[in-house]
Amino acid sequence: MNTLTTMVWSMALGAIAAVAVTRLADFAARPSASQLRAVGYHAGVFLLVLVESGVLRQAAQPDPALLHVLQVLAGPVCVGVSNLWIQGWLGAARRDRLMSVVLRASALGLPALGLAALALQHDLQLPAGAAIALGGSALTCWLAFRAWILGDRLALWMAAGCLLTLPAIAGLYAIAMRLGHLGWPAQAGVALAAALCNGLTGAVLWQRERHEWRTRETGSVPEVDPVTKVHSSAALVQRLVASQKRRLRTRRQGALLAVTVFEPERIATLAGPAAVNEVWMTLAARIQRQVGVVNPVGRYWDRCFVALVESIPSPGALRTLGLRVACSLRQPVEVSGRNGEPLQVRVELGVGVVLLQPGHGEAEDVLDAAQGLAQAARGMPSRAAIADPLTGEPTAVEQARVEPRQRRPFVRVTRPAAALHRSAR
Repeated sequence: MNTLTTMVWSMALGAIAAVAVTRLADFAARPSASQLRAVGYHAGVFLLVLVESGVLRQAAQPDPALLHVLQVLAGPVCVGVSNLWIQGWLGAARRDRLMSVVLRASALGLPALGLAALALQHDLQLPAGAAIALGGSALTCWLAFRAWILGDRLALWMAAGCLLTLPAIAGLYAIAMRLGHLGWPAQAGVALAAALCNGLTGAVLWQRERHEWRTRETGSVPEVDPVTKVHSSAALVQRLVASQKRRLRTRRQGALLAVTVFEPERIATLAGPAAVNEVWMTLAARIQRQVGVVNPVGRYWDRCFVALVESIPSPGALRTLGLRVACSLRQPVEVSGRNGEPLQVRVELGVGVVLLQPGHGEAEDVLDAAQGLAQAARGMPSRAAIADPLTGEPTAVEQARVEPRQRRPFVRVTRPAAALHRSAR
């Protein structure tokens, strides 16, 4: 490294360290698991740049074999740690099963693959580490973009930050492998990408953390989903908890409906991401129209809507309610295409219907049951399901016996022969 490249990478490390120190001070003031994950992420980026750029080799002159191992592992471990905290940041566990599984698996799998790369030939270890880190980073970028398609507005900025990691990691490993002669302008570009990636990702992470901290401090929750204008997830859960408490006093029965939308990416591919938001707004309006304005409707998470029907006349009304909602939602939705032309799209969905009774259980259990029924309803003709009262298994609402039928006792009446003769005449 010459004087110019040393200065370039020292400036980049200083910018990354400044963000890490700021988040560390924020963690000291308001400790939380998400703050700790953020500090770990910035520390990982700092170590990645320190090891791969050559600054550590020039400043500390470590053992070459140890430095080589650190260079192979730095990328996979850094990306794996990133996927660990981004899984919580995106709320992947309640947003999308695919997203949650992939991020959890990559958080463990990428460091393991980095260790496996050390078993290769010496000259193949660094290229293997670079390929693992780039593949993991590209996967994270795609999942963040997928979250944006599903309605998370901040996820687009996270995807942009992840996109910047690709040239940063590729350039850092090129420097570590000494591929060709990278002058100071090229290294300055790689250093800028690393600093911008770290800063942009940190800013987006801090913005969501600040929002959550304000919510915890004030005890308030956002009342309205910004896209659909129906109740937010937290507000809806509060309404459900209050409804369950009232039900213990009034002894009335009610219903909870969960509507899960499957494969919204198909709509985004066909008509663009903006069309997905139009679909969400249309579905929310249709659900509200079917259950009535007095019953709250909310967006529980990106692809799931929940409607709380405070009172129903009898359990038998669940059949009519489920079929009516499912029939309405299965009608085509008109959206604006990529060029502004109107398009009609059909939404693949399932409706789960749960009977609410006094002392039915915790709100989370009821919501989980309704979502499970909505998942099962996807394979049913009516796209609406309810739990069988005897077995508890998901059953199509048009086939369910939601209330026991009272059977009349069979009484054999013996008539005299003369009476039978008169009846025949």
